[in-house]
Amino acid sequence: MYRILIIYIAALSILTWALFGIDKWKAVRGKWRIRESTLLGLSLIGGAAGGLAGMYLFRHKIRKSRFRIGVPLMLIAQAVLLCVLVKVK
Repeated sequence: MYRILIIYIAALSILTWALFGIDKWKAVRGKWRIRESTLLGLSLIGGAAGGLAGMYLFRHKIRKSRFRIGVPLMLIAQAVLLCVLVKVK
């Protein structure tokens, strides 16, 4: 079970990180963008680590409070949940 959970979180984090990078690339070039709700939603369902890494690596969405506050809070919540799940078993 832990292996599946780790793969899930890793895959979502990589996807979220990549989408932050793609969105930044598109923003610089004035192209069609990825919705903020998509970036936040992926962060919420398990990709917060990748979202936070993408925010600061690509310097993208760091001025928006929804991201600057929300994504770290999501990461904390996911870490707490993971610790609880590990201790339960």
